[in-house]
Amino acid sequence: MAHTITDACVSCGTCEAECPVGAISEGDGKYEIDADACLDCGACAAACPTGAIEG
Repeated sequence: MAHTITDACVSCGTCEAECPVGAISEGDGKYEIDADACLDCGACAAACPTGAIEG
């Protein structure tokens, strides 16, 4: 199951930079994770400074 980004996200872009497969992108001012592309590796969650990524 892919990770999800909660409302705690401050749109800093750290998760997008850390994703090894480019599964994270910004849309409508909020970051989103493409569940089909996500490897569920956890790199984004580990890098998130606000703990906004769950999964």
